[in-house]
Amino acid sequence: MKISGIELIEIKMRLVHFFETSFGRTYERRIILARVEDETGAEGWGECTAGETPSYCEEWTESCWAVLTEILSPVILNREIESAAEVWDLMKKIRGNRMAKATLETAVWDLEAKQLNVPLWKHLGGVNQEIDCGVSIGIQDSVEQLFEKIQTELDAGYKRIKIKIAPHWDYEVIEKVRKRFGDILLMGDANSAYTLDDVDLLKSLDEFDLMMLEQPLPHDDIVDHARLQQQIKTPICLDEPIHSADDARKAIELKSGKIINLKNGRVGGHSESKRIEAICRENNIPVWCGGMLESGIGRAHNIAMSTLPGFTLPGDVSASKRYWVEDIIEPPVEVTEQGTIIAPEKAGIGFDVRRERIDELTVRKEEIA
Repeated sequence: MKISGIELIEIKMRLVHFFETSFGRTYERRIILARVEDETGAEGWGECTAGETPSYCEEWTESCWAVLTEILSPVILNREIESAAEVWDLMKKIRGNRMAKATLETAVWDLEAKQLNVPLWKHLGGVNQEIDCGVSIGIQDSVEQLFEKIQTELDAGYKRIKIKIAPHWDYEVIEKVRKRFGDILLMGDANSAYTLDDVDLLKSLDEFDLMMLEQPLPHDDIVDHARLQQQIKTPICLDEPIHSADDARKAIELKSGKIINLKNGRVGGHSESKRIEAICRENNIPVWCGGMLESGIGRAHNIAMSTLPGFTLPGDVSASKRYWVEDIIEPPVEVTEQGTIIAPEKAGIGFDVRRERIDELTVRKEEIA
């Protein structure tokens, strides 16, 4: 294929409810979308999952916009590409910037699937058309408010509840949730809020039989996580330090954790996600798909990736209405009464992109040709 045009669009979308982690509160998302086009006029869409500030990782909206417009887009524009899987290799000479890379890389995967007239999930090698879904619930203003949100999600059929935790919102909160909701599938996500000095507190969480404790220690660590895993029964799930299949291999060898949260943006797109999924599956390490408050386009890519065989735990791929009053895809992502999402049979990401809705939300755009 030959990419004859690239359009970059930044939109602003206000969340239905603020989302709070140990990094702070998010009320509104600045989202960069990429539309790639071939010589026939066929198009593919990708989404940048970077945050508004460099808190989750070094990348953020402004850095990604600059890298996409000035550096990455020229790498693939007007170039003959054998397959979408080649895009990652073309970008290797640029270090890091994986969320920016994933924006274009996933768009090319969508385009290629449409050219082949196959659903993206099948094109990626997916085998499970129906995927189990969980939800991620941020830190709330009160435990009672947290209870209300958990009950709403359980009533909606979600199979796993993840709650964000931090030093001011951990043991007592989890204790109250367990007493209120019994043996629901429950996990805690710390977003790097603790250190090994907190080992006694983290050990105390073992009594709550959590599915996993996600990223308790610093974002770039796999050594101290191995030390911590030796001291606690709760499985540690690694998130931020896993950027590549090689990172996954090293973490597995060190026994830094027993589960990996796999995010397309964090690792650079579908090609590297597939490699990480494969190495985890070969080593019996379950993976699941984490969320980054994506719009429908990013969510559609997450659905496709979650159909790969190694995704054996419910991910954070939930319904559009949990985040947006009105999404930018049609139909919006919906969850069945059984707490699952069924990957669509339509070619590419399987959803129609609502260009008129995108235009309403657009704050800047740039066409690169």
